[in-house]
Amino acid sequence: MMRRRERRHTHGSHERWLVSYADFITLLFAFFVVLYASSKADQKKQQQVAQAIDSAFHKLGVFPVMGGKQANLEGISAISREQAEPLNLMMREDVVAPAKVKQDLTEVQKRLERVLSDEIAQHTVSIHMGKDGLVISLREAGFFSSGSATPHPGTLPILRQIAEALGQTPYDMRIEGHTDNVPIHNEEFDSNWELSAARATRITRIFLATGLIRAERISAAGFAEFHPVTTNETAVGRGENRRVDLVVKPQTKVNLAMPEGDAANANWRRITDE
Repeated sequence: MMRRRERRHTHGSHERWLVSYADFITLLFAFFVVLYASSKADQKKQQQVAQAIDSAFHKLGVFPVMGGKQANLEGISAISREQAEPLNLMMREDVVAPAKVKQDLTEVQKRLERVLSDEIAQHTVSIHMGKDGLVISLREAGFFSSGSATPHPGTLPILRQIAEALGQTPYDMRIEGHTDNVPIHNEEFDSNWELSAARATRITRIFLATGLIRAERISAAGFAEFHPVTTNETAVGRGENRRVDLVVKPQTKVNLAMPEGDAANANWRRITDE
């Protein structure tokens, strides 16, 4: 009688899941290692940015030095875009700190008010701080004949005094011609646009001839009657609107080196002889 072969029963392993789990843990560990390494790299970059901004502010005098250490700018990454934009602006080499701008323009204003005290008292010149910077207004009554773009010869010393004061600043200047709303049509000009632009460029030419202000610092524009400072309904108001404004603009730093003295003197003599 043959024996029946005993059947061997194989049992499946209940621990195979540990292999997949171990692989998952290994990948997860590698993932966090990568994250940690990235955070360390970003932190290093943040420290470099903070040191650069700190150095720039220190040079501008915005942050004082305390205890031999500069101001700490840790946490620069938390600054919002709106907050960071002024910081980027102030780090540019061609921009002057606002506090320095205000101080410089105030000093220029005080100096011009002393030098031009007679003209200010006669209401032919006015000086005030505008939205774009310091504004020196030259009224037509004191500098031009009606309908003419040529300044009175007696005003040339005044213009030179203004150029001397503005030539010592590091700021740009926009020379603006303005008129009232009364139409003009004479042998020289067909519109207030032409008259206002001609007056602005004439004053520009005089300033350049002094040799005290470099050409790249000056721009000229004619605005006709479209930027009045007061009403055109009265004769007094129209007189105030007929003006040339010298706007000292605190945008950029420039090279303050002046042209050679002989060339500058020759240009000035040519202007004064005309």
